[in-house]
Amino acid sequence: MNPFRHLLFWIVLALLGAFAAQLLVQDPGLLLVRYRGFDYTTTLAVALFVGIAVLLGVWLLWKLITLPIAAVRRRRERRTRALLTDGYEALEHGHWSRAEKSLASAADHGEGTALARLGAARAAAANGDLDLAHRHLDALPDDHAGLRAVARAEFALAHDRPRDALVALDDPDAQPLPPRGLALRAEALAALGRAGEAYGLLGALRQQKVWPDGRLTRLEATWAEAGLREAPDANELADRWDAMPKPLRRDPRIVAAYAERAAALNWDEAAAKSIEDALDAHWDESLAALYGQLPIGRLDARRERAERWLQAHPASPALHFTLGRLEAERGLWPTAETHLQTAITHGAGRPAWEALGEGYATAGDDVRARTAYANALRAGRGEALIEWPRATTPAITDGPLEEREAHALPRLRD
Repeated sequence: MNPFRHLLFWIVLALLGAFAAQLLVQDPGLLLVRYRGFDYTTTLAVALFVGIAVLLGVWLLWKLITLPIAAVRRRRERRTRALLTDGYEALEHGHWSRAEKSLASAADHGEGTALARLGAARAAAANGDLDLAHRHLDALPDDHAGLRAVARAEFALAHDRPRDALVALDDPDAQPLPPRGLALRAEALAALGRAGEAYGLLGALRQQKVWPDGRLTRLEATWAEAGLREAPDANELADRWDAMPKPLRRDPRIVAAYAERAAALNWDEAAAKSIEDALDAHWDESLAALYGQLPIGRLDARRERAERWLQAHPASPALHFTLGRLEAERGLWPTAETHLQTAITHGAGRPAWEALGEGYATAGDDVRARTAYANALRAGRGEALIEWPRATTPAITDGPLEEREAHALPRLRD
């Protein structure tokens, strides 16, 4: 009640009292009480005064009787609050044993039992005593089943036991899960290799604002990628892909995951088309390189598409690498060799060296194959490359691009 309302209440009460007093002065009234043959007569004003005095006396007597009890209760509350404060302060400072004892004692006194038990459980878990932590959680009141489930799931995930976390969160008494429980459930599902189900919880997590938008965006991409790689069959893969928003279907990591999984499921056309659509919308070197590495057929169609892209991206190392691999698969090693050398010149690195070594090994040129494989290892470690035999092999050196191309382009079939 604010000061104005407080003042108005007392003004109205005073006016009512004055009005009642005025009525009693004008006509004090007569009160007759007859009980077992006795008559008691008095005025109404006296009767009211006596009644008020009796009630006030009873109230004072009750206060005197309950005063010691109230004092003991206040002392116990002050002590419990002190234990709670000391316990949570010790918990924040990392004094696990002291925190557990203080919070357990506070819970035993009944003040803030749920919070005290939870804090004691966290302290015990941080101290490595999981059995004690679970005993504290078991002591939580039945109306705090959701709190118990969330704490159990946190402890399980902290010890890499996502299955136990999921069992705790699936407790019927804990339903519906609070926002923190939904977040832990999503983390447990992702850890169990069920990223597709975790991805399905993103809508609820975003609505509940469990995590910042930045983290939700990162998790959405991560779980979308993992969910595609986990798809058990082509139908499920297509459903998950179609359910994704368009920006995700243009993310290179997610497109790569879809294409690789589709290829593994022998869905060659879908694998190739997903990369083609993504590259037509936005160029990405990693997808261009993957286009030539997919274990699918359609060699002529992929080569034609890569050659069209090459007109717009003539210096793309990934495209030359892809064309080199495709030509090698078609059995055209001289053309493949030229593309792979050009890819190395433009910085394709280890994958192109490995493809070059594989081609030389197939062609029976063991010396150059060993050199190419050695350079693949060195390129992966960032070390200096080995010079090619007869100094006619491609080498990556510092200097203008024209000089490096002139040094690298002569083919090594002499």
